[in-house]
Amino acid sequence: MTLSHDQLVQAIPHALQSVDLDGWGEKQTGKVRDLYSVEGRRILITTDRVSAFDRVLDTIPYKGQVLNQLSAWWFEQVSDVVESHVINVPDPNVTVAHEAQPLPVEVIVRGYMTGVTSTSLWTLYASGERQPYGISLPDGLKKNDALPAPIITPTTKATGGAHDERLTRDEIIGRGLVEQSLWEQVETAALAVFARGQQVARDAGLILVDTKYEFGLVDGRLVLIDEVHTPDSSRYWTAESYGQGGEPKNFDKEFLREWFVSRGYRGEGAAPEMPDELIATAAGRYIAAYERLTGATFEPGQQPAAERIRRSLSAYRAKVEV
Repeated sequence: MTLSHDQLVQAIPHALQSVDLDGWGEKQTGKVRDLYSVEGRRILITTDRVSAFDRVLDTIPYKGQVLNQLSAWWFEQVSDVVESHVINVPDPNVTVAHEAQPLPVEVIVRGYMTGVTSTSLWTLYASGERQPYGISLPDGLKKNDALPAPIITPTTKATGGAHDERLTRDEIIGRGLVEQSLWEQVETAALAVFARGQQVARDAGLILVDTKYEFGLVDGRLVLIDEVHTPDSSRYWTAESYGQGGEPKNFDKEFLREWFVSRGYRGEGAAPEMPDELIATAAGRYIAAYERLTGATFEPGQQPAAERIRRSLSAYRAKVEV
């Protein structure tokens, strides 16, 4: 960890904030994004003010910066596979991005037999299903085994916190959710990005278990949107803990969810107060994930600099006008 326990805890009030850009069109604020209208184009300023559950806000110092910087790094790493919605990353806290038309299907790519929910791959397989999500799996797989090859288990895009609908490729196309040629592009891109993610994770001593990708359209082009391969959007295990008996050690936000659930909290009502030690541990894990994956030292930035963002948007506007 590059920052001390006290530094991590003291950073909480200052690490995350929304972006205020007066004079840049009507602003709409969500839990992780601020939407502006700029010269007739709708531009997203992405931040991250959420931790573990949607109602637990601003609790992990530097989390937003890690997610922002790590996603920006990943978009660069896979730019030869698929375009992203990113315009610029002018500040450690912020990504300036095109507003994309999101596809109504979230793409989950899985490399291992795991999960505990009713729609998870392991739960379905353990109940006797050998073609979950329309994909054939061999007999004899055990919990946490690597799959013969990564598979896509799509679901409808989350609405009101619910995104457990099981979909097959045929259902996606047959119901008109995504037309066939576009879905084929999505599948190809998702598996290629996942393969790149697995290789980088291996080099970092981690295992990329599964991940969620969101795709959208910008001017009719398929682009990768949202976060990519962060501890919030992906499940990681430490390589040294895998195959040693028991559950592999999570290197993502699952340990935070487990802490809340163990105290009876599942996202509704008042959340239990997180002790400083847990907050610092969580922040340290986010930072460690960034450093292990990128090979770079995490450099905490200051609060979002509105002037730098204005300059970024001005440069974008000039480019569009040309």
